[in-house]
Amino acid sequence: MRRFVFFLTIGILLSGCSMIPEFKRPSAPIPKEWPKGDAYSSIKYDELPLATDLRWNEFLIDENLKKIVELALSHNRDLKLSALNVEAFSAYYGIKRAELLPHLDLVGVGQRERTPSDLSQTGRATISSRYSLSIGTSQWEIDLFGRLRSLKEMALEEYLAKEETLRAVRLSLISAVATCYYLYGLDRENLKLAEETLRNREEMYELVKRRYEAGISSEIDVLRAKTQLEVAKEAIARYKQILAQDKNNLDLLTGEVVPMELLPEGLKELKPPLDISPGLSSDILLMRPDVMAAEHMLKAYNAQIGAARAAFFPRISLTTLLGTASRELSGLFGSGSKSWNFQPQVIMPIFDARVYEAHRAAKIEREIALSNYEKTIQVAFREVSDVLALKGTVCEQKNATVSLVDSLRKTYGLAKIRYENGIDNYLSVLDAQRSLFQAEEQLNNLVFSEIVNLVNLYKVLGGGWK
Repeated sequence: MRRFVFFLTIGILLSGCSMIPEFKRPSAPIPKEWPKGDAYSSIKYDELPLATDLRWNEFLIDENLKKIVELALSHNRDLKLSALNVEAFSAYYGIKRAELLPHLDLVGVGQRERTPSDLSQTGRATISSRYSLSIGTSQWEIDLFGRLRSLKEMALEEYLAKEETLRAVRLSLISAVATCYYLYGLDRENLKLAEETLRNREEMYELVKRRYEAGISSEIDVLRAKTQLEVAKEAIARYKQILAQDKNNLDLLTGEVVPMELLPEGLKELKPPLDISPGLSSDILLMRPDVMAAEHMLKAYNAQIGAARAAFFPRISLTTLLGTASRELSGLFGSGSKSWNFQPQVIMPIFDARVYEAHRAAKIEREIALSNYEKTIQVAFREVSDVLALKGTVCEQKNATVSLVDSLRKTYGLAKIRYENGIDNYLSVLDAQRSLFQAEEQLNNLVFSEIVNLVNLYKVLGGGWK
């Protein structure tokens, strides 16, 4: 028993040894500053709140949208699966951590054996019995060279990577719900536009038909007006279909049926999120959930190298049992029945190709994780740059389209008056109608893009991590 305590003490003192390579965060393979140029010149980098400082319910100010997001965070199945994965890896980490500690087992053994006469020393068949009851540990590895600690560290980093993945899934879900909500508002606005266009074209069709009946217009003008009427009807049916699909997608994201009273009536009823800044430095990307997850996986494979290195050294395990043994079951607790077992074991690899290949594979896997980490950062930088390019130009596009819609609306009014007075033909009215409808649709899409681009900026910056 004293030997057991001695070896246990030595094992604990030496178990701090680790062969994990020192980890240094790799330099980010991206510029320190955000892109510059004409597309980014109008962006205010230091006058707006940072995306990282705002929680999602501070960033989103539409109350109905907040309620829908809360539904999604409570019932979305993908988010639940990601959360369960985190719990599973937490359990795996607990297993690896527990392997460092000796385990206690209570072992009870009963044995009866018959020895035939030709094998018996007495020349007669005998029946022997043995009963034992012991408590102790078996095959406990004393982690002198840090193999188990390296595996524990690897499990910890994998668990932390899953936590960051959960954060990424949560942020993506919030972004997806907000985008779908605003998209529903866009399509409701486009449906209103199509219905208004249909009313205008019905009036125009009746005017053209009366002029045809009066012998002022030709039949081809009637057919052209009828064609535009049917085009407007098709647009209405199409937007009704799109709206139903938007609602279905929103129900899927939330995991429940979204009440109709929470859905927007159009773009004008939408409350856009707060305008935000990406900050002055691209270092903010290092705290993005997917980048953090990639960094934790890099640390995990770095720890795996430590375990692979430790495999070249002796592996020491210990089995020790303390209890009682007797030929009779009733004698287990009698005097003189005390028993103990102390069995250390050392395994030293001399030639095992698997150990060398495992070490080489661990180093390769670390290089793969490093490349993945660097690529993740580069993709994040590109995503933010794309969003900033749109942010810097969408306002100009919208203002230009507003002027275009005003001009086309006036053009359509004048063309209609000229046609009614017989100054111009119906082709001018037809062209003005089509151009106005397309420009109004484009304006709605730009308003939507401006709103959703803020949502995307919050997402690609890893908003809310502070």
